[in-house]
Amino acid sequence: MKGIIVAAGYGSRFLPITKTLPKEMLPLYDRTLLDLILDEFEEAGIRDVLVITSRRKKVLEDYLDREVELEEVFKREGKTKHLEAIRPRNLNISFVRQQEMKGTGHALLLAKPWIKDEPFLVAYPDDIVLSTPGLSSRLITTYQKKNANYLVVREEHENISRYGVIDGKPEGDTLSVSRIVEKPKKEEAPTHWVSIGRYLFEPELFTLLEKGWQKHTSGEFYHIDAINTLAQQGKMRALPLTGTMLDTGEPESYLYSLLLYCKQHPVASTILHRFFEEHYQ
Repeated sequence: MKGIIVAAGYGSRFLPITKTLPKEMLPLYDRTLLDLILDEFEEAGIRDVLVITSRRKKVLEDYLDREVELEEVFKREGKTKHLEAIRPRNLNISFVRQQEMKGTGHALLLAKPWIKDEPFLVAYPDDIVLSTPGLSSRLITTYQKKNANYLVVREEHENISRYGVIDGKPEGDTLSVSRIVEKPKKEEAPTHWVSIGRYLFEPELFTLLEKGWQKHTSGEFYHIDAINTLAQQGKMRALPLTGTMLDTGEPESYLYSLLLYCKQHPVASTILHRFFEEHYQ
């Protein structure tokens, strides 16, 4: 199965940092957000990855390219650890640019010639999930048991109006989805299950996106209508999240996620513990 990373956005919430540094390059201690998505894909056995970028994101291509000069320097100096850190991934990585910011639905349409007629995963680096097995691996295993289109959901009670909320009911290990409601008022939310940035789609998604794009007149074009059409046809299911969710979409949630990541990291946790001992006692 192929994987798509949607990384074309401005990252405007993180300005001025993201004026030159793509948000996907923000670090969680020793890994960038991009690395963590690629780690998840690799663990799931995905080898073909398409990164949807934009003109300001050329550094993503450079970051994932081979660095021959550094390799030679580290070989001469016997710096094995450094060599391992810059090793090329065992992935076939392609890039396509979204030339205008026309929304996620438009961005996904750019992947159609590359996907052809196969199911595929979509990841948004705003949402990082720490779990074993990884989230992409769980999606593929679930799909192999029951073919359908899948989104991933988690429970949210406090800030539910920030999210797409699914209307559905449990069926075994997943939920059937009848619709998804974008950013409803708290009292109007059909459930407490909110969608996060991970999907598994069958190629019929592109047909629905193309129909929607033909009718689209202005503003950004999203894939929510296509998802709701699939849901109405009984072809959309939801996989409940397991593991630790790291929301990196805003500076405040990114900082909290950084602390969560460091808490479970063997080296960073020691530094974090020392900091709180010295400054919060």
